[in-house]
Amino acid sequence: MMEILEELPAKAKEKHAENKKYFAKLRKKPPKQLDYLMQELHEAEFQRTDCLECANCCKTTGPLFTNADIVRIAKHLRLKPQQFISTYLHLDEDNDYVLQQVPCSFLDADNYCSIYDVRPKACREFPHTNRKKFQQITALTLKNVAICPAAFNIVEEMKRRVLLK
Repeated sequence: MMEILEELPAKAKEKHAENKKYFAKLRKKPPKQLDYLMQELHEAEFQRTDCLECANCCKTTGPLFTNADIVRIAKHLRLKPQQFISTYLHLDEDNDYVLQQVPCSFLDADNYCSIYDVRPKACREFPHTNRKKFQQITALTLKNVAICPAAFNIVEEMKRRVLLK
């Protein structure tokens, strides 16, 4: 897995222009069955990919924390929401709550999440490749293919299966 993670940024950079052009076409005229295909590709990839071997998302990026996430996680940790915020989060330039630091404070040495059952919505949905109306999040997907080997593979398979004119 380490070799794949070392190669991923370069592979994603090499495919960036191609993916950007493909996604522009996809947004203009998404295929009728795109949501079903993305669900299928997502499920097939995660039959092969074990996130616990990787955890690159947790090591290199931080999720957005919604107010609901903050309340839920604070309660789980037996903290007041404001205590949770001051201990773990800060407001970014978009005025969103994000982690103060990466890797994530809740990631342990075995790549397990200590708050997995109450993790943020952004973590539960990552890499967002099975999301409805996938064509609407292509900018996010362009970023995620450089972080997540599974997202990279899903996009490559999508390009093979969904030929756009």
